[in-house]
Amino acid sequence: MSDTAARVPAALAPDAGVTPLTRSWKTPVVLAVFTVLLALLVLLAPRTGEATFRLSSESDAIVLPSLVVGVAVGAWGSIVLMALLTAAAAYFVRQAAKAPRWIVAAYVVIAVFGFLCWAAAGATIPVTGLLAGALALAVPLIFGALGGVIGERVGVVNIAIESQLLGGAFSAALVATLTGQPILGLLAAMAAGVIVAALLAVFAIVYMVDQIIVGVVLNVLIAGLTSFLYSQVMQPNAATLNTPPRFDRIAIPLLSDIPILGPVLFHQTILVYAMYVAVAAVYFAMFHTRWGLRLRAVGEHPQAADTVGIRVGRTRFLNVLLGGAIAGAGGTVFTVGSGIPFGQEMTNGMGFIALAAVIFGQWHPVKATLAALLFGFASNLQNTLSVIGSPVPGEFMLMLPYLVTIFVVAGAVGRSRGPAAAGQPYIKG
Repeated sequence: MSDTAARVPAALAPDAGVTPLTRSWKTPVVLAVFTVLLALLVLLAPRTGEATFRLSSESDAIVLPSLVVGVAVGAWGSIVLMALLTAAAAYFVRQAAKAPRWIVAAYVVIAVFGFLCWAAAGATIPVTGLLAGALALAVPLIFGALGGVIGERVGVVNIAIESQLLGGAFSAALVATLTGQPILGLLAAMAAGVIVAALLAVFAIVYMVDQIIVGVVLNVLIAGLTSFLYSQVMQPNAATLNTPPRFDRIAIPLLSDIPILGPVLFHQTILVYAMYVAVAAVYFAMFHTRWGLRLRAVGEHPQAADTVGIRVGRTRFLNVLLGGAIAGAGGTVFTVGSGIPFGQEMTNGMGFIALAAVIFGQWHPVKATLAALLFGFASNLQNTLSVIGSPVPGEFMLMLPYLVTIFVVAGAVGRSRGPAAAGQPYIKG
Protein backbone atom coordinates (compact mmCIF):
# COMPACT_ATOMS: atom_id res chain seq x y z
CA MET A 1 0.00 0.00 0.00
CA SER A 2 2.88 2.37 0.69
CA ASP A 3 4.06 2.40 -2.95
CA THR A 4 0.61 3.22 -4.25
CA ALA A 5 0.01 5.74 -1.48
CA ALA A 6 3.17 7.58 -2.41
CA ARG A 7 2.16 7.93 -6.03
CA VAL A 8 -1.59 8.63 -5.97
CA PRO A 9 -2.92 12.18 -5.62
CA ALA A 10 -2.91 13.96 -2.30
CA ALA A 11 -6.07 15.17 -0.56
CA LEU A 12 -7.42 11.66 -0.09
CA ALA A 13 -7.81 11.90 3.68
CA PRO A 14 -11.18 11.00 5.27
CA ASP A 15 -12.40 14.56 4.84
CA ALA A 16 -11.08 14.94 1.31
CA GLY A 17 -13.67 16.49 -0.97
CA VAL A 18 -13.99 19.55 1.24
CA THR A 19 -12.31 22.57 -0.24
CA PRO A 20 -10.29 24.95 1.94
CA LEU A 21 -12.89 27.13 3.58
CA THR A 22 -13.14 30.86 3.12
CA ARG A 23 -15.17 32.90 5.53
CA SER A 24 -18.86 32.18 5.05
CA TRP A 25 -21.69 33.60 7.13
CA LYS A 26 -24.17 31.08 5.77
CA THR A 27 -24.43 28.99 8.95
CA PRO A 28 -24.96 31.91 11.41
CA VAL A 29 -27.51 33.48 9.08
CA VAL A 30 -29.48 30.24 8.72
CA LEU A 31 -29.42 29.66 12.49
CA ALA A 32 -30.58 33.23 13.11
CA VAL A 33 -33.47 32.82 10.67
CA PHE A 34 -34.72 29.65 12.36
CA THR A 35 -34.35 31.24 15.80
CA VAL A 36 -36.52 34.16 14.72
CA LEU A 37 -39.08 31.81 13.11
CA LEU A 38 -39.46 29.75 16.30
CA ALA A 39 -39.72 32.93 18.38
CA LEU A 40 -42.46 34.27 16.09
CA LEU A 41 -44.31 30.96 16.25
CA VAL A 42 -44.31 30.93 20.06
CA LEU A 43 -45.16 34.64 20.23
CA LEU A 44 -47.97 34.73 17.66
CA ALA A 45 -49.52 31.38 18.60
CA PRO A 46 -48.99 31.16 22.37
CA ARG A 47 -49.87 27.92 24.15
CA THR A 48 -50.18 27.18 27.83
CA GLY A 49 -49.83 24.09 29.96
CA GLU A 50 -47.13 21.46 30.13
CA ALA A 51 -45.51 19.10 27.66
CA THR A 52 -44.74 15.59 28.89
CA PHE A 53 -41.85 13.56 27.50
CA ARG A 54 -42.25 9.86 28.31
CA LEU A 55 -38.71 8.48 28.51
CA SER A 56 -39.52 4.79 28.94
CA SER A 57 -42.36 2.30 29.02
CA GLU A 58 -43.41 -0.03 31.81
CA SER A 59 -41.87 -3.01 29.99
CA ASP A 60 -38.36 -1.50 30.00
CA ALA A 61 -35.78 -3.01 32.33
CA ILE A 62 -35.07 0.42 33.79
CA VAL A 63 -38.09 2.70 34.02
CA LEU A 64 -37.32 6.42 33.98
CA PRO A 65 -39.79 9.04 35.19
CA SER A 66 -41.40 11.24 32.57
CA LEU A 67 -40.02 14.72 31.98
CA VAL A 68 -42.67 17.42 32.41
CA VAL A 69 -41.80 20.88 31.07
CA GLY A 70 -43.83 24.07 31.11
CA VAL A 71 -44.49 25.31 27.59
CA ALA A 72 -43.26 28.86 28.22
CA VAL A 73 -40.14 27.73 30.07
CA GLY A 74 -39.23 25.07 27.53
CA ALA A 75 -39.95 27.09 24.40
CA TRP A 76 -38.50 30.43 25.43
CA GLY A 77 -35.58 28.83 27.22
CA SER A 78 -34.73 26.98 24.02
CA ILE A 79 -35.03 30.18 21.98
CA VAL A 80 -32.56 31.93 24.29
CA LEU A 81 -30.09 29.05 23.98
CA MET A 82 -30.56 29.02 20.20
CA ALA A 83 -29.76 32.74 20.08
CA LEU A 84 -26.61 32.17 22.15
CA LEU A 85 -25.48 29.35 19.85
CA THR A 86 -26.15 31.57 16.83
CA ALA A 87 -23.96 34.27 18.37
CA ALA A 88 -21.27 31.67 19.09
CA ALA A 89 -21.40 30.49 15.47
CA ALA A 90 -21.00 34.08 14.29
CA TYR A 91 -18.03 34.54 16.63
CA PHE A 92 -16.28 31.43 15.34
CA VAL A 93 -16.90 32.43 11.73
CA ARG A 94 -15.44 35.84 12.45
CA GLN A 95 -12.38 34.35 14.15
CA ALA A 96 -11.77 31.07 12.33
CA ALA A 97 -13.86 31.27 9.15
CA LYS A 98 -15.90 28.19 10.14
CA ALA A 99 -18.53 27.42 12.78
CA PRO A 100 -17.79 24.15 14.68
CA ARG A 101 -20.12 21.25 13.93
CA TRP A 102 -20.96 20.79 17.60
CA ILE A 103 -22.67 24.17 17.57
CA VAL A 104 -24.96 23.11 14.71
CA ALA A 105 -25.63 19.74 16.38
CA ALA A 106 -26.47 21.35 19.74
CA TYR A 107 -28.62 23.93 17.98
CA VAL A 108 -30.67 21.26 16.19
CA VAL A 109 -31.28 19.31 19.43
CA ILE A 110 -32.32 22.43 21.36
CA ALA A 111 -34.50 23.71 18.51
CA VAL A 112 -36.34 20.39 18.27
CA PHE A 113 -36.85 20.33 22.04
CA GLY A 114 -38.22 23.88 22.08
CA PHE A 115 -40.55 23.19 19.17
CA LEU A 116 -41.82 20.01 20.81
CA CYS A 117 -42.47 21.84 24.08
CA TRP A 118 -44.76 24.21 22.16
CA ALA A 119 -46.34 21.62 19.86
CA ALA A 120 -47.01 19.03 22.60
CA ALA A 121 -48.66 21.36 25.12
CA GLY A 122 -51.09 19.28 27.15
CA ALA A 123 -49.96 16.06 25.45
CA THR A 124 -47.36 13.33 25.91
CA ILE A 125 -44.56 12.51 23.50
CA PRO A 126 -43.17 8.95 23.68
CA VAL A 127 -39.47 9.68 23.25
CA THR A 128 -38.46 6.06 22.75
CA GLY A 129 -41.17 5.54 20.15
CA LEU A 130 -40.20 8.76 18.39
CA LEU A 131 -36.55 7.72 18.16
CA ALA A 132 -37.34 4.11 17.20
CA GLY A 133 -39.62 5.28 14.40
CA ALA A 134 -36.97 7.72 13.22
CA LEU A 135 -34.40 4.92 13.02
CA ALA A 136 -36.81 2.68 11.14
CA LEU A 137 -37.44 5.38 8.53
CA ALA A 138 -33.73 6.17 8.31
CA VAL A 139 -32.53 2.60 7.61
CA PRO A 140 -33.36 2.58 3.86
CA LEU A 141 -31.95 6.09 3.58
CA ILE A 142 -28.69 4.93 5.18
CA PHE A 143 -28.35 1.95 2.86
CA GLY A 144 -29.10 4.18 -0.12
CA ALA A 145 -26.69 6.87 1.05
CA LEU A 146 -23.89 4.34 1.52
CA GLY A 147 -24.41 3.14 -2.04
CA GLY A 148 -24.39 6.73 -3.24
CA VAL A 149 -21.20 7.56 -1.34
CA ILE A 150 -19.35 4.60 -2.84
CA GLY A 151 -20.53 5.47 -6.35
CA GLU A 152 -19.63 9.14 -6.18
CA ARG A 153 -16.31 8.52 -4.44
CA VAL A 154 -15.32 6.32 -7.37
CA GLY A 155 -16.51 8.91 -9.88
CA VAL A 156 -20.05 7.80 -10.84
CA VAL A 157 -23.03 9.92 -9.80
CA ASN A 158 -25.77 7.53 -8.73
CA ILE A 159 -29.11 9.22 -9.38
CA ALA A 160 -30.61 5.72 -9.62
CA ILE A 161 -30.72 5.10 -5.84
CA GLU A 162 -34.50 5.41 -6.00
CA SER A 163 -34.75 2.62 -8.57
CA GLN A 164 -32.38 0.42 -6.56
CA LEU A 165 -34.52 0.81 -3.45
CA LEU A 166 -37.72 0.16 -5.40
CA GLY A 167 -36.29 -2.85 -7.23
CA GLY A 168 -35.00 -4.20 -3.94
CA ALA A 169 -38.40 -3.81 -2.28
CA PHE A 170 -40.13 -5.64 -5.12
CA SER A 171 -37.61 -8.49 -5.30
CA ALA A 172 -37.52 -8.94 -1.53
CA ALA A 173 -41.30 -9.21 -1.30
CA LEU A 174 -41.54 -11.67 -4.20
CA VAL A 175 -38.70 -13.99 -3.19
CA ALA A 176 -39.45 -13.92 0.53
CA THR A 177 -43.09 -14.79 -0.19
CA LEU A 178 -42.19 -17.68 -2.50
CA THR A 179 -39.56 -19.15 -0.18
CA GLY A 180 -40.86 -18.12 3.21
CA GLN A 181 -37.31 -16.99 4.08
CA PRO A 182 -36.74 -13.27 4.79
CA ILE A 183 -32.99 -13.67 4.41
CA LEU A 184 -33.46 -14.88 0.82
CA GLY A 185 -35.60 -11.81 0.23
CA LEU A 186 -32.67 -9.68 1.42
CA LEU A 187 -30.30 -11.43 -0.99
CA ALA A 188 -32.79 -10.98 -3.83
CA ALA A 189 -33.02 -7.27 -3.04
CA MET A 190 -29.25 -6.97 -3.20
CA ALA A 191 -29.26 -8.80 -6.54
CA ALA A 192 -31.88 -6.37 -7.87
CA GLY A 193 -29.72 -3.44 -6.77
CA VAL A 194 -26.73 -4.99 -8.56
CA ILE A 195 -28.74 -5.40 -11.78
CA VAL A 196 -29.79 -1.74 -11.76
CA ALA A 197 -26.23 -0.71 -10.93
CA ALA A 198 -24.91 -2.86 -13.78
CA LEU A 199 -27.15 -1.00 -16.22
CA LEU A 200 -25.91 2.30 -14.83
CA ALA A 201 -22.29 1.16 -15.06
CA VAL A 202 -22.57 -0.17 -18.60
CA PHE A 203 -24.08 2.99 -20.02
CA ALA A 204 -22.12 5.48 -17.87
CA ILE A 205 -18.70 3.81 -17.86
CA VAL A 206 -18.56 1.67 -21.01
CA TYR A 207 -20.66 3.79 -23.38
CA MET A 208 -20.02 7.09 -21.56
CA VAL A 209 -23.63 8.25 -21.59
CA ASP A 210 -24.39 11.19 -19.31
CA GLN A 211 -24.69 9.71 -15.81
CA ILE A 212 -27.54 11.97 -14.72
CA ILE A 213 -29.63 11.04 -17.75
CA VAL A 214 -28.96 7.32 -17.25
CA GLY A 215 -29.97 7.55 -13.59
CA VAL A 216 -33.22 9.35 -14.37
CA VAL A 217 -34.08 6.86 -17.10
CA LEU A 218 -33.43 3.94 -14.76
CA ASN A 219 -35.70 5.45 -12.12
CA VAL A 220 -38.53 5.75 -14.64
CA LEU A 221 -37.83 2.30 -16.07
CA ILE A 222 -37.88 0.47 -12.72
CA ALA A 223 -40.93 2.39 -11.52
CA GLY A 224 -42.83 1.40 -14.66
CA LEU A 225 -41.60 -2.21 -14.66
CA THR A 226 -42.45 -2.86 -11.01
CA SER A 227 -45.84 -1.17 -11.37
CA PHE A 228 -46.64 -3.35 -14.38
CA LEU A 229 -45.55 -6.57 -12.65
CA TYR A 230 -47.43 -5.57 -9.51
CA SER A 231 -50.72 -4.93 -11.29
CA GLN A 232 -50.50 -7.83 -13.74
CA VAL A 233 -48.81 -10.52 -11.66
CA MET A 234 -48.54 -9.71 -7.98
CA GLN A 235 -51.92 -8.20 -7.19
CA PRO A 236 -54.01 -10.99 -8.80
CA ASN A 237 -51.94 -13.55 -6.87
CA ALA A 238 -51.28 -11.64 -3.68
CA ALA A 239 -51.63 -14.65 -1.40
CA THR A 240 -48.86 -16.55 -3.12
CA LEU A 241 -46.66 -13.74 -4.44
CA ASN A 242 -47.04 -10.72 -2.15
CA THR A 243 -47.39 -11.74 1.50
CA PRO A 244 -43.78 -11.50 2.66
CA PRO A 245 -42.73 -12.74 6.11
CA ARG A 246 -41.05 -10.35 8.48
CA PHE A 247 -37.65 -10.38 10.15
CA ASP A 248 -37.93 -11.13 13.86
CA ARG A 249 -36.60 -8.62 16.36
CA ILE A 250 -33.53 -9.71 18.30
CA ALA A 251 -32.72 -8.12 21.65
CA ILE A 252 -29.02 -7.90 22.49
CA PRO A 253 -28.55 -8.79 26.18
CA LEU A 254 -27.58 -5.92 28.48
CA LEU A 255 -27.35 -3.38 25.65
CA SER A 256 -31.09 -3.51 25.02
CA ASP A 257 -31.67 -2.64 28.70
CA ILE A 258 -29.93 0.74 28.45
CA PRO A 259 -32.54 3.45 29.12
CA ILE A 260 -33.97 5.22 26.05
CA LEU A 261 -31.30 4.18 23.52
CA GLY A 262 -31.25 0.47 24.39
CA PRO A 263 -34.74 -0.38 23.06
CA VAL A 264 -34.14 1.89 20.06
CA LEU A 265 -30.73 0.60 18.92
CA PHE A 266 -30.39 -2.90 20.32
CA HIS A 267 -33.85 -4.44 20.04
CA GLN A 268 -33.94 -4.57 16.27
CA THR A 269 -34.06 -6.91 13.30
CA ILE A 270 -31.03 -8.42 11.59
CA LEU A 271 -31.52 -5.86 8.83
CA VAL A 272 -30.81 -2.97 11.22
CA TYR A 273 -27.80 -4.75 12.71
CA ALA A 274 -26.55 -5.33 9.15
CA MET A 275 -26.87 -1.60 8.60
CA TYR A 276 -24.64 -0.91 11.62
CA VAL A 277 -22.03 -3.29 10.21
CA ALA A 278 -22.30 -1.79 6.72
CA VAL A 279 -21.66 1.76 7.97
CA ALA A 280 -18.61 0.69 9.99
CA ALA A 281 -17.27 -1.53 7.20
CA VAL A 282 -17.63 1.10 4.47
CA TYR A 283 -15.97 3.74 6.64
CA PHE A 284 -13.04 1.51 7.61
CA ALA A 285 -12.53 0.12 4.11
CA MET A 286 -12.81 3.52 2.44
CA PHE A 287 -10.20 5.25 4.60
CA HIS A 288 -7.98 2.47 5.96
CA THR A 289 -7.48 -0.08 3.17
CA ARG A 290 -5.85 -0.31 -0.23
CA TRP A 291 -9.32 -0.72 -1.79
CA GLY A 292 -10.46 2.57 -0.31
CA LEU A 293 -7.33 4.39 -1.41
CA ARG A 294 -7.75 3.18 -4.97
CA LEU A 295 -11.47 4.01 -4.96
CA ARG A 296 -10.89 7.58 -3.82
CA ALA A 297 -7.97 8.05 -6.20
CA VAL A 298 -10.12 7.03 -9.16
CA GLY A 299 -12.88 9.43 -8.12
CA GLU A 300 -10.52 12.31 -7.45
CA HIS A 301 -7.93 12.04 -10.21
CA PRO A 302 -8.46 9.08 -12.59
CA GLN A 303 -5.56 10.06 -14.86
CA ALA A 304 -3.08 9.88 -12.00
CA ALA A 305 -4.62 6.62 -10.77
CA ASP A 306 -4.26 5.15 -14.26
CA THR A 307 -0.63 6.26 -14.36
CA VAL A 308 0.23 4.16 -11.29
CA GLY A 309 -1.47 1.09 -12.71
CA ILE A 310 -4.99 1.30 -11.29
CA ARG A 311 -7.57 0.09 -13.83
CA VAL A 312 -10.00 2.99 -13.72
CA GLY A 313 -12.88 1.45 -15.68
CA ARG A 314 -12.77 -1.85 -13.78
CA THR A 315 -12.51 -0.10 -10.40
CA ARG A 316 -15.49 2.10 -11.19
CA PHE A 317 -17.57 -0.76 -12.55
CA LEU A 318 -17.04 -3.07 -9.58
CA ASN A 319 -17.63 -0.37 -7.00
CA VAL A 320 -20.81 0.81 -8.69
CA LEU A 321 -22.04 -2.79 -8.42
CA LEU A 322 -21.08 -2.87 -4.74
CA GLY A 323 -22.94 0.37 -4.11
CA GLY A 324 -25.96 -1.05 -5.93
CA ALA A 325 -25.96 -4.15 -3.73
CA ILE A 326 -25.92 -2.02 -0.58
CA ALA A 327 -28.65 0.31 -1.85
CA GLY A 328 -30.75 -2.65 -2.98
CA ALA A 329 -30.55 -4.09 0.54
CA GLY A 330 -32.23 -0.92 1.75
CA GLY A 331 -35.28 -1.76 -0.34
CA THR A 332 -35.86 -4.78 1.89
CA VAL A 333 -36.96 -2.43 4.66
CA PHE A 334 -40.12 -1.45 2.80
CA THR A 335 -41.46 -5.00 2.53
CA VAL A 336 -39.73 -7.81 4.40
CA GLY A 337 -38.29 -5.42 6.98
CA SER A 338 -41.77 -4.12 7.80
CA GLY A 339 -43.78 -7.23 7.03
CA ILE A 340 -46.01 -5.47 4.52
CA PRO A 341 -46.83 -6.28 0.86
CA PHE A 342 -45.18 -4.49 -2.01
CA GLY A 343 -47.05 -1.48 -3.39
CA GLN A 344 -46.59 0.67 -6.48
CA GLU A 345 -43.79 3.24 -6.07
CA MET A 346 -43.79 2.57 -2.33
CA THR A 347 -40.32 4.09 -1.88
CA ASN A 348 -42.00 7.47 -2.41
CA GLY A 349 -38.89 9.41 -3.42
CA MET A 350 -36.70 8.25 -0.54
CA GLY A 351 -33.88 7.51 -2.96
CA PHE A 352 -33.62 11.23 -3.67
CA ILE A 353 -33.58 11.99 0.06
CA ALA A 354 -30.73 9.48 0.33
CA LEU A 355 -28.93 11.37 -2.42
CA ALA A 356 -29.42 14.58 -0.43
CA ALA A 357 -27.91 12.79 2.59
CA VAL A 358 -24.85 12.01 0.48
CA ILE A 359 -24.42 15.70 -0.30
CA PHE A 360 -25.18 16.87 3.23
CA GLY A 361 -22.75 14.26 4.55
CA GLN A 362 -20.04 15.58 2.24
CA TRP A 363 -19.56 12.21 0.57
CA HIS A 364 -18.47 10.64 3.87
CA PRO A 365 -20.20 7.40 5.02
CA VAL A 366 -20.56 8.37 8.69
CA LYS A 367 -21.67 11.93 8.02
CA ALA A 368 -24.14 10.71 5.39
CA THR A 369 -25.52 8.26 7.97
CA LEU A 370 -26.06 11.08 10.45
CA ALA A 371 -27.80 13.11 7.75
CA ALA A 372 -30.08 10.16 6.97
CA LEU A 373 -30.93 9.85 10.67
CA LEU A 374 -31.89 13.53 10.71
CA PHE A 375 -34.20 13.04 7.73
CA GLY A 376 -35.69 9.95 9.36
CA PHE A 377 -36.37 11.91 12.53
CA ALA A 378 -38.08 14.69 10.57
CA SER A 379 -40.27 12.14 8.80
CA ASN A 380 -41.30 10.39 12.00
CA LEU A 381 -41.89 13.67 13.81
CA GLN A 382 -44.80 14.44 11.49
CA ASN A 383 -46.39 11.10 12.42
CA THR A 384 -45.93 11.66 16.14
CA LEU A 385 -47.34 15.19 16.12
CA SER A 386 -50.34 14.05 14.10
CA VAL A 387 -51.09 11.36 16.69
CA ILE A 388 -50.93 13.70 19.68
CA GLY A 389 -53.13 16.29 17.98
CA SER A 390 -50.59 19.04 17.45
CA PRO A 391 -51.96 22.38 16.16
CA VAL A 392 -49.39 22.33 13.36
CA PRO A 393 -51.28 21.93 10.05
CA GLY A 394 -51.05 18.46 8.57
CA GLU A 395 -49.95 19.89 5.23
CA PHE A 396 -46.95 21.50 6.89
CA MET A 397 -46.04 18.25 8.64
CA LEU A 398 -46.08 16.45 5.28
CA MET A 399 -43.65 19.07 4.01
CA LEU A 400 -41.36 18.82 7.04
CA PRO A 401 -38.93 16.14 5.82
CA TYR A 402 -38.42 17.99 2.55
CA LEU A 403 -38.00 21.35 4.29
CA VAL A 404 -35.31 19.77 6.44
CA THR A 405 -33.68 18.44 3.27
CA ILE A 406 -33.59 21.92 1.74
CA PHE A 407 -32.34 23.41 5.00
CA VAL A 408 -29.43 21.07 5.47
CA VAL A 409 -28.35 21.00 1.83
CA ALA A 410 -28.66 24.74 1.24
CA GLY A 411 -27.76 26.07 4.65
CA ALA A 412 -25.95 23.68 6.92
CA VAL A 413 -23.43 22.10 4.61
CA GLY A 414 -21.34 25.19 4.07
CA ARG A 415 -18.79 25.18 1.28
CA SER A 416 -17.96 21.71 0.04
CA ARG A 417 -17.49 19.83 -3.17
CA GLY A 418 -17.74 16.25 -4.24
CA PRO A 419 -14.93 14.16 -5.72
CA ALA A 420 -13.36 16.08 -8.58
CA ALA A 421 -14.01 13.44 -11.23
CA ALA A 422 -17.56 12.53 -10.17
CA GLY A 423 -19.85 12.46 -13.18
CA GLN A 424 -17.00 12.66 -15.68
CA PRO A 425 -16.35 9.76 -18.07
CA TYR A 426 -12.75 8.64 -18.25
CA ILE A 427 -11.11 8.23 -21.64
CA LYS A 428 -7.78 6.44 -21.35
CA GLY A 429 -4.85 8.26 -22.83
